[in-house]
Amino acid sequence: MTSSIPVDGARASPASKKELDQIYRKVMWRILPFIFLLWMLAWIDRLNIGFAKLQMQPELGFSETVYGIGAGIFFLGYFFFEVPSNWLLLRIGARKTLARIAFGWGLICVLMMFTKTAAYFYVMRFLLGAFEAGFQPGVLLFLTFWFPAHRRAKAFAVFISASAVASVVGAPLAGFIMTRLHGVNDWSGWQWLFLLEGLPTIFAGILAVIFIVDSPNKASWLSQREKDLIQEELVLDAKAAGPREHSFKKALGNRDLWTLTLMFFGIVAANSTLAFFAPTLVRSLGPTDPLQVGLLVGLVYVFGAIFQLALGFSADRRREARLHTGIPVIIGAIGLAGVGLFLGNNTILTFISLIIAVSGTMGCIPVYWQLPNAVLAGSAAAIGVAFINSVANLAGFGAPFMLGALKDSTGNFQSGLWIIAALELAVGIWILSFRKRNTAG
Repeated sequence: MTSSIPVDGARASPASKKELDQIYRKVMWRILPFIFLLWMLAWIDRLNIGFAKLQMQPELGFSETVYGIGAGIFFLGYFFFEVPSNWLLLRIGARKTLARIAFGWGLICVLMMFTKTAAYFYVMRFLLGAFEAGFQPGVLLFLTFWFPAHRRAKAFAVFISASAVASVVGAPLAGFIMTRLHGVNDWSGWQWLFLLEGLPTIFAGILAVIFIVDSPNKASWLSQREKDLIQEELVLDAKAAGPREHSFKKALGNRDLWTLTLMFFGIVAANSTLAFFAPTLVRSLGPTDPLQVGLLVGLVYVFGAIFQLALGFSADRRREARLHTGIPVIIGAIGLAGVGLFLGNNTILTFISLIIAVSGTMGCIPVYWQLPNAVLAGSAAAIGVAFINSVANLAGFGAPFMLGALKDSTGNFQSGLWIIAALELAVGIWILSFRKRNTAG
């Protein structure tokens, strides 16, 4: 592969594939580590409620239904503020937008330590979602300013794998904090958890203003030739993608946008169920100490991180997204059904099924985001990705609420897990049959 661009009125020498690879490797190392850190902190602050529940629920007298509503209401905040956040990013840039988001959700995480009533719990979880809204779609949009499509799945995978790594790191950390600091300063372990995991995010939000660069042409660490080569790659990529919708208003009439939204709805239903109830499911297998639970949950998510990276790199290498999304979704559904089948009957098979469920469900997400970018472009992509994420994340409210309510009414998690597994299976089959118009799948 070669590329040539005009520099200062003259034509630059062609760029070899090796040179382009070196440039994008440089970009990856410069922009992804900090973005990775921010997303990891976001997931730690989002999911620490699953561990806090182990102490918080009995202390405050919350039912499984109350917990399910509180865990899920986070996504209502997402729903209302996702699109406005990405709209704002287009106007003020990623640097200011992501800094605002990180500072705000860190502050709300700290305030969660003062929870005493269900009403306060609901308000804080809603605000946490409202502040975090726009982060993931904002970063996905931000990465399109730097990477052409055939390099994007790898970048998406590295970024989104932070969600799995957050559980690998955050689960044992949560168990350690809740075990070792319980009772210190007359605070419960769950209160220390919110405080100590919220403060680093506030600090990271301040640092975001320094470390994030909005676009290649503003990067002082790129030479002019490197900036021009990246720009040409993006221009060629846009041409190769063929006709895509640039108007979000028109995109709303695009059947593919709604299809992709419903597909992601099923993925989010499974992902949020696993994220918010994994500590509870692991504890039901026998261990009661929060640190032991955290270590086992962290082990489960090691596989989720591996699969996210492996699928992202494979999708880039083969330049294929549909199969790399649909097959893992089906694998995740099988694992989730296995958890429901073996829970309470076979500890080893339940744990293996949980690993399979997390690996498939999380592994598909980075590659999935290649599908909307093949349909939408420009402002339609900016708002469209946020629209998909916000609407689909309503499943993040409905699934935990349903699972908690069914647990209260039936005494077990099985029926809820099977319903979500069936939904995920249907979505996986749907993705495999999906053919985008005007683009190659």
